[in-house]
Amino acid sequence: MLQGYDIIVVGAGHAGCEAAAAAANLGSKVLLVTMNMNTIAQMSCNPAMGGVAKGQIVREIDALGGYSGIVTDRTMIQFRMLNRSKGPAMWSPRAQSDRMRFAEQWRLTLESITNLDFWQEMVTGLIISGNKVSGVKTGMGLEIKAKAVILTNGTFLNGLIHIGEKQFGGGRVGEKTAKGITEELIKLGFEAGRMKTGTPPRVDGRSLNFDKMEEQKGDEQPVKFSYLSSTSPLKKQRSCHITYTNANVHEVLQSGFERSPMFQGRIKGLGPRYCPSIEDKINRFAERERHQIFVEPEGWNTVEIYVNGFSTSLPENVQHQALQLIPGFEKAKMFRPGYAIEYDFFQPTQLNPTLATKIIGGLYFAGQINGTTGYEEAACQGLMAGINAHLRLNNKEPFILKRNEAYVGVLIDDLINKGTEEPYRMFTSRAEYRLLLRQDNADLRLTEKSFKLGLAGKDRFEEMLNKQRSTEELTSKLKQIKLKPEEAQEHLSRLSSAPLKDKSSLYNLLKRPEIKVSHLNNFSESIKNTLSGFSDEAAEQAEVQIKYETYLQREQDNSDKMNRLENLKIHPSFNFLKVPSLSAEGQEKLNKIKPKTLGQASRISGVSPSDVSILMVYLGR
Repeated sequence: MLQGYDIIVVGAGHAGCEAAAAAANLGSKVLLVTMNMNTIAQMSCNPAMGGVAKGQIVREIDALGGYSGIVTDRTMIQFRMLNRSKGPAMWSPRAQSDRMRFAEQWRLTLESITNLDFWQEMVTGLIISGNKVSGVKTGMGLEIKAKAVILTNGTFLNGLIHIGEKQFGGGRVGEKTAKGITEELIKLGFEAGRMKTGTPPRVDGRSLNFDKMEEQKGDEQPVKFSYLSSTSPLKKQRSCHITYTNANVHEVLQSGFERSPMFQGRIKGLGPRYCPSIEDKINRFAERERHQIFVEPEGWNTVEIYVNGFSTSLPENVQHQALQLIPGFEKAKMFRPGYAIEYDFFQPTQLNPTLATKIIGGLYFAGQINGTTGYEEAACQGLMAGINAHLRLNNKEPFILKRNEAYVGVLIDDLINKGTEEPYRMFTSRAEYRLLLRQDNADLRLTEKSFKLGLAGKDRFEEMLNKQRSTEELTSKLKQIKLKPEEAQEHLSRLSSAPLKDKSSLYNLLKRPEIKVSHLNNFSESIKNTLSGFSDEAAEQAEVQIKYETYLQREQDNSDKMNRLENLKIHPSFNFLKVPSLSAEGQEKLNKIKPKTLGQASRISGVSPSDVSILMVYLGR
């Protein structure tokens, strides 16, 4: 039967999969416990990975040796690089996934990991010895021992589903809710809350008229998420489509407001601000005559369609009636209605930067239990929790990413210092160093760190070094090759670029916003031959570094200044209540969160700049 484990991971969503894989690949003996083996890595909502800031996170997970990027590459049906018209800090990869293949690929990936076992059952409680976790209890009465436990329960903790006036327990439609854990954690002293999220109806693609919609194709030259050469870009893609609501749709939706759980107060949890339900949109933005609807296929061969932008908890007959008034949906058949779900979460200010809880030793939280929303946010937390649980068991230094090193670092830092009252979603605007934290350089930023940990493999590290060397070599050649004004005039004129007055290097020419590396091939045959030996990846990397050199340096300088505060450690026993000059709010927040460094203290909501200055004086003493 089940023996003792190093680490037990509870829940097999995106956080749980990455946590279990990371810990097992590092050498820990891991048990992944899930209520249903057939829903491992289920895409509960949108069958897509990436997007603005989220795509950067998937690239970071991949650079660190996680699997989200690899699984997405192997199962995607469309790829788009968002925000190409903006600067490189905003470029964000996004893939439409095949829902069934995605889950299958994750399960097969996990089954290939030697140190990883599975158990299908509900975890109802924890085994606590003193102030440390030592295992889990299951619904069948089993007690499974472990040195660390990672909770990744998603929306299952006391999950309550709402469709109109109907309410029923569940973590997803058709799946039962998880009971027992919340109540036990509250008894142990944890602060819990309720959050809400929602999902739209799914419809039969055979009943839609796509001729009435705008076609949204994938990129003509798609790339991919993983930096490894073992995955390949798509050679064929499935299109998505765009349509719009209208005044008639809004009128029908409003007719159901009196039976809406959101407007009638039956839903207590706060929903995601940046992904509101359709009824919330037409209520809050009453002046808008229409709202965009993205019509997204669920896979290569299925007829099921995800109606992105139409998340709702209105009665199912109202949903169906409103859908059929959308252009292209006149004969739409619904497979299942949209719904809202409320679930328990725990304020993430109760966590250390490793995602270990402050109250119970060896216990980690990752994913929606921490108040986040989104597969990508959950997956990166799971990865970091799995890494740090393993490191702690082996008496090694924790692995913590700073805000200037990764979006993952920004996300965790935000959660543990500021907490959240609504589902937390990552945006590029949350990162103050987003020009440093681009999607194209996640491997250059993070792979060496992960390789030293033992998670990123040698092949991944070698590919990163080759890219780095190639970029440096290309940059060097661009500095060496110089053009006379008469050699460049015709080509510059064609690109609407100012003529050269003096001899100039290709390096300096690339600083002009209208000139790309690809344009340089046209300047001469010798230049074309020189540049042809470099990959598109190296060319893009060199181009970004050259064009934004001044801005990158400025951002790096600002980052270095902030890191000085990160190097000022605060002893765990430091008593903030004995520093009389601190503001009352500063004392309260600092004593509650107990920051590890002065930099962390400076980012706690309610801690003023003067509080930081006072702490600096005390630490100096």
